Amino acid sequence: MGRHDTYSKLIFFSLSILLLNSPLKNADALACNWGTQASHPIPPNIVVKLLRDNGFNKVKLFEADPGALRALGKSGIQVMVGIPNDLLASMASTVTNAELWVQQNVSQYISKYGTDIRYVAVGNEPFLKTYKDRFVKSTYPALQNVQAALVKAGLGRQVKVTVPLNADVYESGDGLPSSGDFRSDIKTLMVSIVRFLADSVSPITFNIYPFLSLNADPNFPREYAFFPGSDGGGGAKPVVDGSISYTNVFDANFDTLVSALEKNGFDAEKVEIIVGEVGWPTDGDVNASPALAQRFNQGLLNRIVQGKGTPRRKTAPEVYVFSLVDEDAKSIDPGKFERHWGIFSYDGAVKYPLSLGNGRQLVPAKGVRYQAREWCVLSPQAAAGNGPNGATWTSSVEYACQLADCTSLGPGSSCAGLDSAANASYAFNMYFQKMDHRGGSCVFNNLGVVTKIDPSSGSCRFPIEIDTSRHDETSRPRKSSGAGEGKWRKVVTAAMAVVWAVFY
Repeated sequence: MGRHDTYSKLIFFSLSILLLNSPLKNADALACNWGTQASHPIPPNIVVKLLRDNGFNKVKLFEADPGALRALGKSGIQVMVGIPNDLLASMASTVTNAELWVQQNVSQYISKYGTDIRYVAVGNEPFLKTYKDRFVKSTYPALQNVQAALVKAGLGRQVKVTVPLNADVYESGDGLPSSGDFRSDIKTLMVSIVRFLADSVSPITFNIYPFLSLNADPNFPREYAFFPGSDGGGGAKPVVDGSISYTNVFDANFDTLVSALEKNGFDAEKVEIIVGEVGWPTDGDVNASPALAQRFNQGLLNRIVQGKGTPRRKTAPEVYVFSLVDEDAKSIDPGKFERHWGIFSYDGAVKYPLSLGNGRQLVPAKGVRYQAREWCVLSPQAAAGNGPNGATWTSSVEYACQLADCTSLGPGSSCAGLDSAANASYAFNMYFQKMDHRGGSCVFNNLGVVTKIDPSSGSCRFPIEIDTSRHDETSRPRKSSGAGEGKWRKVVTAAMAVVWAVFY
């Protein structure tokens, strides 16, 4: 045996040992959505470290956020960057507009910062029925122009295009996945888009939300929303479709898409499919809690780590968990839970334990700096009804909640057990934090008072906001992000809706 062969084997052996003992061995497919629609966002450099510390090496941005794209440079994290729906008409009108966007939001970050951009998401759920065909004519030409712009920029092989779509673009007439097909009003368009993406060696992207199915219908079989065995339970009563028994709505929904592809001449095993959003919220609704989110997301992560496909497609899709952190500036249409999808709190704190595989657990963000440990609460005199306005707090509470995030109040939420005085204190404090403790932000007609005693109680946390002025790198609130940009959450995926009909 020659020296070269000996050295080669030693190198191979050493690399094998390193790979076998790598803490990210089972986390190479972990991906998540990073939304930035927050009043006090975590500085991007801290978010990138949070991603890396937890083994997430793929991230989706809903728009070309400069701070995020810079911070992701040379991080080892692959990036999908989005083009908001309100830019689709511009992208569709002329390829020059697409070329300018690519130059400003893709090329410069790759060349100047070393950001590993892999995908451009053209629009976000543009075919939702609630949009009333607003983006139907512009999405496909925008997709074509962005692809042409990437090719012209010399990025055609490195960066692929896709269109994140809500699962309501396909449906099943009898509720069984095998009957799935694309929605009749956009079937021709969907086939054209899938064909274009396949020819471009680009993925198709779909968002699946079992939570919305459960939350929209009180008759939905609860266990069917979860993955069987994720918490030691037995799972739901199976939905039988020929020789296949479905035990959860995620598999049934995904295989409805598989049927739609096959019915229109595509080999579903050869089509690259990304699940762009899937997750569970933790607050703002009776079905949104840390316990249920932990159950769902742990089951989801187990599938991802195991590389598990579905009954009709053995190849596991790439899955982006929705989402990384809570966003207090998102729309609350159709529910308060919209602001609570993060597996981390607004400040990067761990909400609940999650195993990421290979013995790894979620770890919190490091380096977040906060405003002073002060809270604004209803004064004792006002609470006793002896304040200058007696116990008339309603207008002050309404004012505070119009400008700050009060989605943790109300039935089914983490602060549902508060009495009226504590409700007022919570509202006052959220406004006080939103306004960075500025003078006059804890007055409320002389009903409020600043305290250094934490008023949190039980599951109800009175937060202290992030002090973005004390970080080296900050970012301002963003215009858009989130699962379907708000309005889509009124839509219950047709395929999901019909699947549980077989129970009755």
